[in-house]
Amino acid sequence: MSIDPSYPETETRRDGFIHFARLLMELGETGSTREKTDLLIQYFRSAPSGDLAWTLGLFTGRKLKRQIRTRQLAEWLTEWRGIPGWLFEESYHHVGDLAETLALLDPSTGGGQPEGNLSDIMSKLQGIPNISDEEKAALIRNTWADMSGSQKFVFNKLLTGGFRVGVSAQLVIQALAKVYETEPAVIAHRISGEWDPASTDADAMLRGEGRSFDLSRPYPLFLAYPVEGGPEDLGHPSEWHAEWKWDGIRGQVILRSGTWSVWSRGEELMTDKFPEFEAWRSLLPDGTVLDGEIMAMRDGKPLPFSILQTRIGRTRLSARLLKDAPVGFMAFDVLESGGEDWRMRPFSERRARLTELVKAVGQPGLQFSETVPFTDWEELTLRRREARERGSEGLMLKRMDSVYQAGRRRGDWWKWKLEPMTVDAVLVYAQKGHGRRSNLYTDYTFAVRDEDRLVVFAKAYSGLTDKEFREVDAFVKRNAIEKFGPVRTVKPELVFEIAFEGISESKRHKAGIAVRFPRMHRWRTDKKPEEINTLSDLKRMLEQYGSHTSPGDGVS
Repeated sequence: MSIDPSYPETETRRDGFIHFARLLMELGETGSTREKTDLLIQYFRSAPSGDLAWTLGLFTGRKLKRQIRTRQLAEWLTEWRGIPGWLFEESYHHVGDLAETLALLDPSTGGGQPEGNLSDIMSKLQGIPNISDEEKAALIRNTWADMSGSQKFVFNKLLTGGFRVGVSAQLVIQALAKVYETEPAVIAHRISGEWDPASTDADAMLRGEGRSFDLSRPYPLFLAYPVEGGPEDLGHPSEWHAEWKWDGIRGQVILRSGTWSVWSRGEELMTDKFPEFEAWRSLLPDGTVLDGEIMAMRDGKPLPFSILQTRIGRTRLSARLLKDAPVGFMAFDVLESGGEDWRMRPFSERRARLTELVKAVGQPGLQFSETVPFTDWEELTLRRREARERGSEGLMLKRMDSVYQAGRRRGDWWKWKLEPMTVDAVLVYAQKGHGRRSNLYTDYTFAVRDEDRLVVFAKAYSGLTDKEFREVDAFVKRNAIEKFGPVRTVKPELVFEIAFEGISESKRHKAGIAVRFPRMHRWRTDKKPEEINTLSDLKRMLEQYGSHTSPGDGVS
């Protein structure tokens, strides 16, 4: 793939949106990490600071709000182009993506030369809530008229809040590190925390200038690689620390200069969502940053993730909810102590300091992940079998002399999870996917048998190869029985082994059961629908490994 060297390098240009849209199209056309990195470097070197700020925000997961209701967009387009409503609906169901459907059904094009930068487009979108419906319609129609089809597609993604890009935040950080000639960990920390793309000088921020230090700013997280097979190849056991792996929301607890903050893994500030943690503010030394898992917890004992889910997304925390779904923090590292960055100290030293801090607080809601002692890998393999009974997902293995890095790094931190629970189930409903799968039925609903009827218990959309997805898609199209909007009921003939991490009671699901992280483990072409598992089998799993204490619903 050739890289076009013609990006203009000037702050005064007025065609930044064209180059942003072209970047997205080119990123989507290559699967090469090297080519994606080259494209990002080229773009970052030439983008105006305003566009750089928005691109950085969009590419690192900052969420956009949908500015206009889907129904309004559909009504305006069908009116302008004389398209029947039913045709729009059929087109939408076929394409599977609203932004793409709107772009395809609007044939107007102004030659693909719209004037303005990405920052101008975003400013217009942010102002939409303050104008009338007539003004909104005129703005969108006039904007579309100047754009090519691919540019309209990108604009519509921004407009509808469905923006996604096919590069990881880590790849973006690596590209920026090359542009600004510094370490990726430094870039990751500079762009963390809360900042507004509309008012931030991105170039100054990336250079470490112009942005006063944010007292709440979290550190980039260190992520573990999964152990494949066993740990025997990791070296001598004496070099490693083992602890239980817990199921929660990865987060950081931060206390700096009296400022108290709680962050999630997705860099979402969640301080107000966990008022229980406020009690530690006066007990932890100032200048402390802890890394760990936000978990459902009562009296220092972990509870199932399904209980924590009842609090996720709630804007109002009632006294009843706080009582029924208590939370705590399972700390497993200290990143800052006494206002000093401890990440480059060895894990053994950080672990000792963490133990001191947690014990000094003496609150049941603040725990540190229990060490699992072992002398050899065989003994640790036996200890790992205890995980499910403890409510744990497995083990974490950490090299004793490891520093705290940023992102996913192979070698120092490993997660050794339990094998998943599995049942055989039959496919009963199918829906088209999104993105590159928008023309295929790839989102499935599965059922188990309960005497002479089928009971739905899980949805899954991952685990098959592209070839298998195409084969299932062809089956769905040949064997669809009923249609409910985008959903198709299919003949219950295809059997799949469904894997999942946990099981709990659920009042919301017909089966009375919800499973955690369901996915298709394999397509059981060797089994008939009569041979699938039963609801009784799931209930026995619930008795052995699940939770009966959840006041809310799990997720399937």
